[in-house]
Amino acid sequence: MIYVHIPFCKQACHYCDFHFSTSLQYKSEMINALLQEIELRAPYLEEKKIESIYFGGGTPSLLEGDEIAQIIDTIAKHFDIANNAEITLEANPDDLNQAKVKSLRNTPINRFSIGIQSFFEEDLKWMNRAHNQQEATASIMRVQDAGFENITCDLIYGYPLLTDEKWRHNMQQLIDFAIPHISSYSMTVESKTALDHFIKKGISPAIDSDRAADQMNLLINTLKTAGYEQYEISNFAKNKQYACHNTNYWKGKHYLGIGPSAHSFNGTARSWNISNNAKYISSIHSNQLPLEVEQLSTLDQINECIMTSLRTMWGLDLTELENRFGQYVKNSVLEDAALFIAEKNLVLDDNKLCLTDTGKLMADHIMSALFIIED
Repeated sequence: MIYVHIPFCKQACHYCDFHFSTSLQYKSEMINALLQEIELRAPYLEEKKIESIYFGGGTPSLLEGDEIAQIIDTIAKHFDIANNAEITLEANPDDLNQAKVKSLRNTPINRFSIGIQSFFEEDLKWMNRAHNQQEATASIMRVQDAGFENITCDLIYGYPLLTDEKWRHNMQQLIDFAIPHISSYSMTVESKTALDHFIKKGISPAIDSDRAADQMNLLINTLKTAGYEQYEISNFAKNKQYACHNTNYWKGKHYLGIGPSAHSFNGTARSWNISNNAKYISSIHSNQLPLEVEQLSTLDQINECIMTSLRTMWGLDLTELENRFGQYVKNSVLEDAALFIAEKNLVLDDNKLCLTDTGKLMADHIMSALFIIED
């Protein structure tokens, strides 16, 4: 699978700490560098059959249809894109006007990830989102009217302005639109973001973790009642329309990241590109890969397997864990899991450990408790 990072946004959301620039001055130079990096990184993936391509960012929907098609065509020159490959474009609602959606219909894009976040005007302004309430609704309708069926929408919960009543409304909007996949995340405060500054200065109240937990429970129960399956802590799908790209992340598949700040993984090492647009472009144009590499120790690989597996409904397969890392690792995990099983935060079934609904509320704690550490 291949991830392409498009490092441009119209404006900075107050909570975001991803790498991007609000200047599009060097967009053409960036696209040329992306194309060149695809060629330079072609040997990275041993498996050339590409099951998914994901345009993330930043705001990939700032690109024109022909620019997106050019990137996909370049990938196709160096990799074998599967006939049924999932090709996702992250999009902001304000970008999805009629002309843009029409142009995207002429590209291989077959899935949209629309960053709705909220259907309330005051909430969108508080987040400093580029779109408004009307655009949130209109963007979904335009994409559906154009014939796109594979759609996921993002919602955020746990922030001060969000009452339970508003939260129910946001979820119901997506249910009524028959959106087949919903991703929903609790608001987190990342250091050096505008939100972090506002909270420290007393301009905005702090995030209430109890409210976030209650709204997560409301999310799980509401979407379950509406026929959605919670196949990962933050992801819900109807009729098994799981996100191929993200599911492969959680299952430990290898991936290639293209663009500034993009990460790659080949099973034993992780690498990431520099988070600086100018330096990235300069380095790529000199045929130098601007990346750092971290070799993963056996412990790193074990703990990553525990963390990613437990996030999903498929859970941690103890047979597979033993086959990869030995009986000692399996026994250690089972010993540490015993208390959580007794407290009904974990369940052991068919030699697989899975989080229960209550366990999902303390997932990070449970995962870290099962990690293997050096004596």
